[in-house]
Amino acid sequence: MFSRLQAAAASVSVTGWLIAAGLLSLALRLWIAATFPITGDEAFFYWWGVYPDWGYYDHPPMVGWLIALMRATLGDTVWSIRLPVVLLPLALGGLVGWALAPLDRSRAAWAVLFFWLAPLNWLNTLITTDTPLIFWSVLSVALVVRAERREHMDRSAWMQYALAGLALGCAFLSKYFSVVLGLSYLVYFSLYRRERWPAFVLLVLCALPGPAINIAYNMSHGWSNIMFNVYNRNQGEAFAWNKPLLYLAMMLYLVTPAAAWLAWRQRSALAATSRQQRLLACLVLVPLLFFALLSLKKVVGLHWVLSFYPFGFALLAFALPKDKLKACALGMALFAGLHVIAVVGLYATSLNDWKGTSLYPRIIRSYKTSEMLAQVAAPGVVLMASAYTPASIYGHALRQYVPVFGPGNFHARQDDMLVDFSLYRGKTVRIVRMDMPQLDDYKPYFDSVQVLSYVQDGVPFYAVEGRGFNYAAYRDGVLATIYKRFYNIPQWLPMTGCPFCERLCGQVRCRP
Repeated sequence: MFSRLQAAAASVSVTGWLIAAGLLSLALRLWIAATFPITGDEAFFYWWGVYPDWGYYDHPPMVGWLIALMRATLGDTVWSIRLPVVLLPLALGGLVGWALAPLDRSRAAWAVLFFWLAPLNWLNTLITTDTPLIFWSVLSVALVVRAERREHMDRSAWMQYALAGLALGCAFLSKYFSVVLGLSYLVYFSLYRRERWPAFVLLVLCALPGPAINIAYNMSHGWSNIMFNVYNRNQGEAFAWNKPLLYLAMMLYLVTPAAAWLAWRQRSALAATSRQQRLLACLVLVPLLFFALLSLKKVVGLHWVLSFYPFGFALLAFALPKDKLKACALGMALFAGLHVIAVVGLYATSLNDWKGTSLYPRIIRSYKTSEMLAQVAAPGVVLMASAYTPASIYGHALRQYVPVFGPGNFHARQDDMLVDFSLYRGKTVRIVRMDMPQLDDYKPYFDSVQVLSYVQDGVPFYAVEGRGFNYAAYRDGVLATIYKRFYNIPQWLPMTGCPFCERLCGQVRCRP
């Protein structure tokens, strides 16, 4: 009887913690989402929702579809396109709890609590390609975990494996890091569940529509995803000791110091639990090793690992002794509390408090975008920007797409798909810049150029006004350079289309 009362008390305690963590973190995310200005990445992805397609230059299309859905249902506002990521931790917690409850309901509740106490789930309100990736990945895992609990391969088990495959295909249409989830499944079924190999085959077959859609898009768009993710973004990458060290530091932060310390102290229990919960162990260890190898040459982004993030806390919740669960939650809560205090402190500042810092010009650009552009805009003048981040922010403020003048970077080249510079032939163009421009960079492409100077809240900014845009010169001097730098498409890749090449030379594949 006493042990039952203890279990009931512990259950009530976890429930109270869950309610508090879920509601308080949701309130903070809603506040940030409603008040924080749109970021460059969000503004860039916003246009994917304005022009929904089967794919985009950098990544597969799922986040664009999600933004299009939110704009159509809840309106064209920043908070509406951020609502999915605001609600994401609640959805993920529900999926983790649903998946793990048949194993141990109490431990499943602790797993959800640990995940909800992670500071990232209190602060993250930015819509990115990772938002749908994380959801579809965790949904796929939850279905596989439930299917694995079924003793026999009955109709329900087959259905769950099939749905897990469909979710994996949707994750692939979100971001290519879904391949790491597929690799984790492969390792698990190969090592531990060979008797259910047909289930894994079904899962893969049901996931294939995602890659098929992506391949078809790439064939008709100059293999832009492959050129970006395989070639253009990896030029010049080399080993450096700071990269794996940064990866370790990042993982320590994501796990939180309290959880990392307890995991180390209880490493024997963690190893024993990993042998018992082999699927969870594969979902944690395979991605950790994959990104560790990747970190030898590349700086691993914090957001890259987030689709596997909840399963580490699940493994920890099943491994820690019962008397350590609350200590872990308290440590994580204190760490999250420090982040909340920092956010409140930042919101207590005013724009004037940031004067004199290197961030101030960018803060003004984000908070005073409309006022800045009102100074630059003029009837009959085409506004452009010198880089993709400001172009996206300006375009979002104007609700009008703002092209990038010049070659730009290997990131964010959706301009190549959307903008036909021949339409601006002979027009007057103003290219907005935050730094003093060099007119010699613009003279070849206009009949005349001049620098216009402005000030917004004490921050100087500029515009290059070019009259009489010379498209032929721009095509030969800039667009041809873009082609050589970013469209060196391997000859062995079959192509059915390439919007950039077709505008540049009138063919699917331009001659070098």
